[in-house]
Amino acid sequence: MRKLEIQDAVVMQLAIREEINRSEEARYDHRLHGLLLVSSGRSCNEVGTLFGEAATTVQRWVRRFEESGFAGLREGERTGRPRSLDERSWRRIETDLRKSPEAFGLQANLWDGPVLSEHLQRNYGITLGVRQCQRMFRQMGFRLRKPRPQVAQSDPLAVSAAKKTAATGKARRR
Repeated sequence: MRKLEIQDAVVMQLAIREEINRSEEARYDHRLHGLLLVSSGRSCNEVGTLFGEAATTVQRWVRRFEESGFAGLREGERTGRPRSLDERSWRRIETDLRKSPEAFGLQANLWDGPVLSEHLQRNYGITLGVRQCQRMFRQMGFRLRKPRPQVAQSDPLAVSAAKKTAATGKARRR
């Protein structure tokens, strides 16, 4: 029988790996196939190379299978890193965010990532990055709103006349 070849094999391998990673069931099946090859006498290094995984990953699959059977190959709950804030502090921060940052001695009139990060450092002794603070806003149900820039010396009537969109309820003249 003649050897079959897939055109653009490297590209197709990447596409197949993406497809495997797309769902929990596909990842489970992927691990099962790896174990089948290991149980057939292939080494973890060989299976890892064939599957595009590290040998230690395949070893972990084997260990989990030996410890827990098929259930050990399923996706498990990942606890992640525990929160830096307890529930009481979390509620206090929610209350803080309903006030102006100026009430806490911060040089800003709206809350954003950098301002919240500074607030947490000053008042709670917790250092969180700006991006994590932005996530906190979303988790607490707050939306970040930025004010429209306004030229300090501008005439409000001239500004409204030059705007591209008409004010609500008013028809725009052409």
